Amino acid sequence: MIWWRTPVHATWHFTVLCFGVIGGVAFARWCPNVAWEWLIIALAMVGFVVYLPWRICLVVMIIAGSIIGLVRGGVEQRQQLIYKDFFGKSLQITGVVQDDPEQQSSSRTTVQLRDVVLAEKSMPGVVWASIIGRIHDARRGDRITIVGKMDAGFGSFAAVLRSGKIKRIEHPQPGDVALQMRDWFAANISQVVDGQAASLGSGFLLGQKRALPHDTQEALRTVGLTHIIVASGYNLTILVRLTRRLFAKISRYTAVVSGVALVLGFIAITGLSPSMVRAGMVSLLSLWAWMYGRSFHPVTLLSFVGAATVLYAPYYVWGDVGWMLSFASFAGVMILAPLLQRYFFGEVKPSTIRQVVGETLAAQMMTLPISILVFGQMSLIALVANVLIVPFVPFAMVLTFLAGIGGAMPMVLSFLGVPAQWLLDMMLWVVDWCAALPWASIDITLPWWVIWLWYGGLAILCWWLQKTTQYKLRQSSVVE
Repeated sequence: MIWWRTPVHATWHFTVLCFGVIGGVAFARWCPNVAWEWLIIALAMVGFVVYLPWRICLVVMIIAGSIIGLVRGGVEQRQQLIYKDFFGKSLQITGVVQDDPEQQSSSRTTVQLRDVVLAEKSMPGVVWASIIGRIHDARRGDRITIVGKMDAGFGSFAAVLRSGKIKRIEHPQPGDVALQMRDWFAANISQVVDGQAASLGSGFLLGQKRALPHDTQEALRTVGLTHIIVASGYNLTILVRLTRRLFAKISRYTAVVSGVALVLGFIAITGLSPSMVRAGMVSLLSLWAWMYGRSFHPVTLLSFVGAATVLYAPYYVWGDVGWMLSFASFAGVMILAPLLQRYFFGEVKPSTIRQVVGETLAAQMMTLPISILVFGQMSLIALVANVLIVPFVPFAMVLTFLAGIGGAMPMVLSFLGVPAQWLLDMMLWVVDWCAALPWASIDITLPWWVIWLWYGGLAILCWWLQKTTQYKLRQSSVVE
């Protein structure tokens, strides 16, 4: 049979279509004027492939996906052009706080605002605002009014408001109930766990990092451990696997229902950040497939979740660092890591340490160019720091949870905070020790062509490892 007429499974046509959507949305930033009528052509191309599932149709699908992405991204780009008329002007905006305000220093706080209203007009996208001073009473979900100077946005932000001053803060009623539960539980933890350890434990369990001192956050970034104290796929993976082990012996249905409830609850508590959107979708889809004894190919899962998120919010792919790092690390853990394990160790099930080392190395390889591009820094001790810290994170989450229960009745159960205090203090000591090493990180910059070459090389490496080991990537799952 002629190679281009060889039948290809429909999932690969779907996978390529999704990658085309992601690429199309990305390029829409430079080509925003693709008319919506092109969607008719794209849909016709998809329909053509349904009836002729040949290998050559992969090209048709990626073109169709690119058209869909260009149209969707173009709509968002044209909407965000409204902000240009206000650049360089001092003005007043109102918006909803999208995530926890971040204290950058004693004199500056930053917030991300959605549902922005400017000049009595609803505006698209997200605005990044830098506010003078500390914000003590503004939380996620509050509507705030700020006066400041508007400039062009960066990354995924449609605009920036600098030197802002808060005019009004509105607290909706009853407000974000999940956020109130999170803050209540974090307060309980601090009743029986002291200092930075309480903040670190809240970061592990609740995705709450704002209470960590700036120096500690910098130390975590220096040693490549920022991912453990923000709401991310790693936290959800721990929770999903824990519920599977606890309830799978009862029934798959019980394990799945418990896992879904835990995932949705965790997302409600931590908020809909781009990394949590990705992690939540991956976890829920993986649980659904596992219930029926099936699994998604990680490449298909990666492409589908990526396409779904950028269709919902095209600006994710235009510069949201959390979104990019989340997908890169997922690809490292679910694709590169198992291939490396199979190549070097065969079919022997990896030990905890070997799994942590392999997954950390793979995630670092996948995220390194993005980290260097954004932060201009490369951690030389990340692998060592992750091996020393990451295996203890599940225990720290369990002990922090027990500490939160003890904090609800500190006069009776304060002893529940002691194990968490010991473990979290030990982890902080390791972080500080690693960060203090003079060679812990180096400043570095990379040109764009090196980044493309790096990812091209990794793609070739994954292809070669798969061909050599004959490992079936469908065996890789966040549930198992």
